[in-house]
Amino acid sequence: MVIQVAKAELRNLFYSPIAWFMLIAFLVQCGWYYSTPLESFAHWQDILLRNNPETDAFDKLSYTRALFIGDEGFFSNVLKNLYLFLPLLTMGLIGREVQNGTIKLLYSSPVTIRQIVTGKFLAFMVFNGLLVLIVGIFCVSAAIQVKSMDYGMLLSSMLGFYLLACTYGAIGAFMSSITTYQVVSAFSTFLVVLLLTFIGNVWQQYDFVRDLTFFLHLPGRTEKMLVGLITTKDVIYFLVVITIFLLFTILKLRGARETSPWYVKASRYMGVLAAGLLIGYITSRPALTGYWDTTAQKVNTLHPKTQELIREMGDEPLEVTLYVNYMGRGANAGLPAARNFYLSWVWEQYTRFKPDIKFNFEYYYDHDSTFMGNHIYKRFPGKSLEQILLKMGEYTDADVSYFQKPEEMRKKIDLRPEGLALVMQLKYKGRTEFLRTYNDSKLWPSENNFAAVFKKLLHPEKIPHIAFVTGHYERNIYKLGEREIGNHTAIKESRVALVNYGYNMDSLSLDHNDIPANTTLLVLPDPKTELSESCRTRIRQYIDGGGNMFILGEPGKQQVLNPVLQQIGVKLEDGIILTEYKQEAQDMVVPSINMAMLSLMEDPSAAVFKKVKPKHTNLVMPGVAALQVADSNSFTSSALLATDKKITWIRKGVFVRDSAKLQFNAAEGDLRSAPSFGDAFQVIQASNNTAQDQKKPEDNHVSNDGDGFATMLAMHRNVRNKDQRILVAGDADFLSNIRSLQVGKYANYFYSWLSNGEFPVYLPGNPPPDNHLNVGPVTAKTLRVIYIYVLPGAVLLFATLLLIRRKRK
Repeated sequence: MVIQVAKAELRNLFYSPIAWFMLIAFLVQCGWYYSTPLESFAHWQDILLRNNPETDAFDKLSYTRALFIGDEGFFSNVLKNLYLFLPLLTMGLIGREVQNGTIKLLYSSPVTIRQIVTGKFLAFMVFNGLLVLIVGIFCVSAAIQVKSMDYGMLLSSMLGFYLLACTYGAIGAFMSSITTYQVVSAFSTFLVVLLLTFIGNVWQQYDFVRDLTFFLHLPGRTEKMLVGLITTKDVIYFLVVITIFLLFTILKLRGARETSPWYVKASRYMGVLAAGLLIGYITSRPALTGYWDTTAQKVNTLHPKTQELIREMGDEPLEVTLYVNYMGRGANAGLPAARNFYLSWVWEQYTRFKPDIKFNFEYYYDHDSTFMGNHIYKRFPGKSLEQILLKMGEYTDADVSYFQKPEEMRKKIDLRPEGLALVMQLKYKGRTEFLRTYNDSKLWPSENNFAAVFKKLLHPEKIPHIAFVTGHYERNIYKLGEREIGNHTAIKESRVALVNYGYNMDSLSLDHNDIPANTTLLVLPDPKTELSESCRTRIRQYIDGGGNMFILGEPGKQQVLNPVLQQIGVKLEDGIILTEYKQEAQDMVVPSINMAMLSLMEDPSAAVFKKVKPKHTNLVMPGVAALQVADSNSFTSSALLATDKKITWIRKGVFVRDSAKLQFNAAEGDLRSAPSFGDAFQVIQASNNTAQDQKKPEDNHVSNDGDGFATMLAMHRNVRNKDQRILVAGDADFLSNIRSLQVGKYANYFYSWLSNGEFPVYLPGNPPPDNHLNVGPVTAKTLRVIYIYVLPGAVLLFATLLLIRRKRK
């Protein structure tokens, strides 16, 4: 009987123009939203490949995401406009029967109200299936036009699309049962859909209401499906909402035939709603939520190394406290109104593997002019901090009564060392570590930052301790100046800083202090003045004891560093390396990097060299000195960065950047090559267990690509059964704050090797396989015409012939 009702409804739909009009309009929309970005990407790819066939611009590009999921992607736009189509179909689903009087015939026939509603909704599900087929046309097209398309992500997106369309249909069916006026029914459906769309943004400051409205928020339930993550709570949500509105429809039709009191009818609706909300709440608990990452590369799932760290925690409780300073950086992201985003998008991928994480929230207000400035007092002159708080709450219409005073908060914890910014404190087995937010557009920590904190909590004995030598105008790890190195070392608000990747660090004057026994790495970052005898003695003793070290120099500072480098058999060559590279100043050297540093991250205990092919990078060393190694050197050495001999030479004379272009001049002592260098890159790649007590003479030979100049050396040897590792660079500017973006990942490689690979936690991934289009601009333009004009025109012709034949009959 249900099938018979569904067939009758489908005949009614497709023997009228409305369904065909909706299909054609939907097809045109899909064709536009697919072909527009396809043509744009085809042009972009064609230009890039014609100008630079070896470009790495596609290494991180996924065309599946770009074409379907991005802000201008196919599914993003189609779902955004879906509510404009479907209410026009559902507006007469029930009301038309009442208006035409055919509802009485249905009531008198051997069919129940439940069968009527179910049959009509089944017909609508079939129509939605046709919409899915239209979407499938473009998914199949993409599978042909994109190399290695991610099918799992597309199937997950299609499921989300179908469930959302069916939900709109259930809402429309109920609205159609309320009124016989189809326009009113369509308008009411629009209003309900809009309510469920924006309800997730209202009254979020109230705990109970926030949980309720977040559950009812409709678009948020498709967001994870669009990126390829299917969760049981999202699927159950759609099923619950569909069931609620279908039951509402049945109750409305039954109520029209009954004479029960209004409160009895209202209690039925309330019972259905309460049961639905209860089911939704229970099934959305982390411990009861199932996940299916349908993407080819499992991009929505934590890296196996992060999962292993979480499993290592076992059943021991992990407590997370979010500290929100109303006057600090990132405050808005930590307020109660943003809590659902914090729990669902920041932490859900971790509660997926450890659902018993306990979340606490502390709200306070505080200000410290020493590092936050006085701008807040300038905005509110003559007012106290408490008065400023009240004014800020008044301007933003926020309740600030629950914010703790500075003195109250400092009795619990002093967050001034954390800059009074938005920060999380994780507590595990009595140990605590801070997980910070960062001063960038993303704000919240990345998986690398999470993994580093987890590992610090689990293995405090493995935390690397870095000491940066100071006292001779070295680069500063706490400043953001152009010359300094704080951005990738100790600035806590920097996402890529070592302090946020698991390292502990401090500056240390060796003129008056010994090197602590727990020091993992000693860094000498480009001293400007000569080191004192006591400083050199302590460094000498540290190296003799097998300590790891990172030494950074600069051209013109050879006389400062060479006394230290002499101990390890290395020398900063006099002069400066110049280049004939036409796009930069002559001292802006772009070296090749030994890409086997990547293998160091995978096997950080590596200690034996082998030949590999170097790779040119975007690393720029602005002013760099060449490095030489003595034949009597006791280390095994490898050039990690080296220049191309065809375009570089050592300038022995005076160099002025803004002078006329210089040419190689052997008469002034300029050098084209370093006589002690070989002809092939080497790399570190073997076990730390390999002892190097007996070295061959050729092991002292530093090799690089094509007899160029080594600008960075990796050195190691076995001292007292300890693998000692030292990096020496002829330039320090390439690690400075101004170049922190270009050197970020490479700096991590360097420090990882020097700290024996314990930190940062390396989370390697493969580039997306779907990073190439199989079509060019001309083909993409042709497809655009087919999808927007030819295909809809064919459907229009078929629909016209069908309707004409139907009318004749």
